Amino acid sequence: MPLPGLHTATSAIEGRRIAFDTGGSGPPVLLLHGFPQTRVTWREVAPRLIRRFEVVCPDLPGYGDSDRLANGPEGFAKTRVAEHMVGLMRSLGHDRFAVVGHDRGALVAFRAALDHPEIVSHLGVLDVLPTVDNWAALHGANGVFAFHLYLLAQPSDLPERMIGADPDAFFGHFLDTWTKQAGAIPPEVRAHYLSAMRRPEVIRAVCDDYRASAFIDSAHDEADQRAGHRLKMPVLAAWQDPGDTPLPFDPAQIWSTWAHDLLTLVEPCGHFLPEERPHQITDAITELVIR
Repeated sequence: MPLPGLHTATSAIEGRRIAFDTGGSGPPVLLLHGFPQTRVTWREVAPRLIRRFEVVCPDLPGYGDSDRLANGPEGFAKTRVAEHMVGLMRSLGHDRFAVVGHDRGALVAFRAALDHPEIVSHLGVLDVLPTVDNWAALHGANGVFAFHLYLLAQPSDLPERMIGADPDAFFGHFLDTWTKQAGAIPPEVRAHYLSAMRRPEVIRAVCDDYRASAFIDSAHDEADQRAGHRLKMPVLAAWQDPGDTPLPFDPAQIWSTWAHDLLTLVEPCGHFLPEERPHQITDAITELVIR
């Protein structure tokens, strides 16, 4: 599904094919999708941003139409994926750019900003916490609502076999229960996501992605945390309004420990901010990048 107003391309970075949509002119902005989705996540946001920016929307490695980087969780370490995204942007002529990510893509964006502060000019993270803080926040009954973090990270092939038995039911559960805005993910987009996610190689990629967060990414974040490393660029952190059920953590407080120049946004929606609140997210990204 091409994004309106953008054109689809592929590029080989370190011998691995990456599929992306791009368009517009102006300061470059890299948009990274989350789980269980593809770059189609940005179908409402990207066409608005290209009025002022040059936008690049790739499928993350192993997701959608992009190749995985390597076998095993090591190929999904966010430090490695972030470097791959930097390689993509450099191949397009962008030595400095803004990056905005949702969910899994936000974890890649976060690592890109920490590891490459001379390249990432602005950072946006949508409905996510740094991996080390996310694991720390999960305790007691709160873990019930994040069961997939534990299931997908299992070292054996148990999650692949369980999900493979009915991938549409598994991935559809998150598309349905994490969305609050009616019509935010229309039937044709939902069908696209499920078609992309039910492929066995993608199921394996998703599991390795979550294994990387449990056994690799958290250690990387913790090392930066201990060393006092902070984000040096302006940061936008946005998340869903939890409504009557308060969150067991304070996203603003957590992100303020990582970012000195922090813009926050809380939206009355579900998890899928780019699809449920596209106008507001477009405006927030614009405000971030023109600062």
